[in-house]
Amino acid sequence: MFSYVPLEQRIPADHPLRPIRAMTDDALRGMSRKFGSLYSHTGRPSIPPEQLLRALVVQVLYSVRSERLLMEQLEYNLLFRWFVGLAIDDRVWDVTVFTKNRERLLDGEVAEAFFAQVIAQARGAGLLSDEHFTVDGTLVEAWAGQKSFRPKGDDSNGGTGERNFHGERRSNDTHQSTTDPESRLYKKGAGKEAKLCFLGHAVADNRHGLLVATETTLATGTAEREAAARMLRRAKRRRRGTAGGDKGYDSRGFVEAMRKLGLTPHVAQNTSNRASAIDDRTTRHAGYEISQIKRKAIESSFGWLKTVGLMRKVRHRGRRRVGWMFTFGAAVYDLVRMRTLLCETQ
Repeated sequence: MFSYVPLEQRIPADHPLRPIRAMTDDALRGMSRKFGSLYSHTGRPSIPPEQLLRALVVQVLYSVRSERLLMEQLEYNLLFRWFVGLAIDDRVWDVTVFTKNRERLLDGEVAEAFFAQVIAQARGAGLLSDEHFTVDGTLVEAWAGQKSFRPKGDDSNGGTGERNFHGERRSNDTHQSTTDPESRLYKKGAGKEAKLCFLGHAVADNRHGLLVATETTLATGTAEREAAARMLRRAKRRRRGTAGGDKGYDSRGFVEAMRKLGLTPHVAQNTSNRASAIDDRTTRHAGYEISQIKRKAIESSFGWLKTVGLMRKVRHRGRRRVGWMFTFGAAVYDLVRMRTLLCETQ
């Protein structure tokens, strides 16, 4: 009838979640001032932001698709309870209360603050070079179907029901999704399927592949290069450095922007139908070849975010919410990567 074994002792000492929780707690301590403004002092008791954030971390780590399933797991999963900070007899929150409290984190820009705290820990542990970077972008499929992509101003069927759009010429200038109006019909390469999506962008540090900057934009042909310039401006700390990228970044505008930032553009040459903006001054150095090898590591982070981090097809609508989850997922990816790196050095 009674158990005298504390919840802390039920979790193995070598469980992989232990170092991740320790790093998460360090990040949360650095955010205590921001959390103070998020507490509600009226109405029903709110969920402490620290526990709310830990619950979101474990949701990403274990690919729990919905808040309802997460609450169900917290009801009987002792590992989840331990990570979040709930005692074995504590009552689990109502899913509606959890969702509404999560909106407070969105309004408080908590994902960006949490990501910054994780990066600060990586820098303190000597895991970042702050000198050599890789930029890339990936499609983030929106929570919207192709049949929701209708002509702008078309109110037929109230935006619902079956509709045959075969043979109809559709573009983002004339059509818009009724489910997620901010999503755009876009494909990243020739011969690939066009989807309603956003673009998630990231900057990875070449030393260990940790993500150091993220951004989410509307899906356009120039969004990757524009976002890369903004992110590198935030991520760069030293006077000189390099920025690797695939052929999509081989444009004169991007190359000139990198040189103004003090970064040597180590992007892959695109000579398919024009002259490359990268000349022999750059490609003759051994560092260029190293950057071409290192730049492929960023694909691992995108693969993790889509297969584990719930970013293959997002559950949220609107660029702001999708961007929040993309940044938060990048922070959780860095925690997993840092756990591996720190265990290797011990």
